[in-house]
Amino acid sequence: MECGYSTNQVMLKLANISNLVTYQTKSNSIETFSDVDLLINGEFIEEIGISLDDSQQTIDCSGRLVTPGFVDCHTHSVFYNGREEEYSKRLSGISYQDIAQEGGGINASIQGVRKASENELLDKVSKRMKRFIKLGTTTVESKSGYGLDTESELKSLRVLDKLNQYLPIDIVPTFLGAHAFPPEYSDNHNGYVELLCNEMIPEVGKQGIAKYCDVFCENGYFTVNQSKQILETAKDYGMIPRIHADEFKDSGAAKLAGEIGAISADHLMAVSDSGIQSLSSEGVTATLLPGTTFFLGSNSYAPARKLLDAGISIALATDFNPGSCHIQSMPFIISLACLNLKLNLEEAFQAATWESAKTLNVHNEVGSLEVGKKADIVIWDLERLIEIPYFISDIPIYKVIKSGSCI
Repeated sequence: MECGYSTNQVMLKLANISNLVTYQTKSNSIETFSDVDLLINGEFIEEIGISLDDSQQTIDCSGRLVTPGFVDCHTHSVFYNGREEEYSKRLSGISYQDIAQEGGGINASIQGVRKASENELLDKVSKRMKRFIKLGTTTVESKSGYGLDTESELKSLRVLDKLNQYLPIDIVPTFLGAHAFPPEYSDNHNGYVELLCNEMIPEVGKQGIAKYCDVFCENGYFTVNQSKQILETAKDYGMIPRIHADEFKDSGAAKLAGEIGAISADHLMAVSDSGIQSLSSEGVTATLLPGTTFFLGSNSYAPARKLLDAGISIALATDFNPGSCHIQSMPFIISLACLNLKLNLEEAFQAATWESAKTLNVHNEVGSLEVGKKADIVIWDLERLIEIPYFISDIPIYKVIKSGSCI
């Protein structure tokens, strides 16, 4: 069968699957089903079993591996230009923090987003989303946060909303106006927090696109008290808290994540024992981003095993952005998680599918291959799950299926 994205409601059968690997809610574990077929009815999985009846259309998997599409629950896709010159500076030994203090970093992306038209941003972000799809990601969270004024933040969210309507990928929008302090507020941080709480968040709430509100709680960015004020305000407007927590230093952000009821605390390379206790006691998922540590040339990976031992669920994501992690490949993130976070294969795979879907509240629809769920599927030119991290930088994907349609 030739692939082409379509919304036609047809029966589609995947035949001759060598191994179908997925999280299963009944067993609360990763399971492998060998030598099976999978039947899709419209957008949803109808049956998984042996020698299923023929359907209107069939894809012969010819002994290939089948998995759920990846869920990337932390990205920064709405920017205009890349920041390749900063990458060159880091190669010469200048740190990300020093570059930011010199006017680079997040603030370097502001003018591009502010000056770009909505259509120009649509074109840029559309190409990135298509790249996610090619790499096997079928659901992606994407944040605003490179406009840092009311109109530019609303524009960024509109771009995500429009792309969500016609691209074959589910985009979950997050408002990240508290990404950094824009230049006009460099000497008036509290004034920017007031703008966020009194103008930007009410307008974002009125717009109704953002499902989540995120804050970069870190030394030199937003303090714990400022972050709490912003997230509490966002909750009043129906947005669920997420938080960039303890990326470079222990700022107390992980503790705040527990106190505020955040669904996810992300990064956590410098998380403290008290922060871990807060996440554990309040059931906050730890979203780990090993690609950022790798891309920055650092060795300070998040303490994944310590988090797991504390009973904390772990999700994985790319942190795709123009500065600190220009990586879109979830298969590569799985490789990094196995090598540098010391997750085993099943833990890393579950974190990149099921656990990531949970942090976006979409786990009842995606993140696993189970009857009644969306048919978001990757067919690999591989036979076994271990081959995904084994290939490291090669992404041997045969076909991607989104909501039952072959892309």
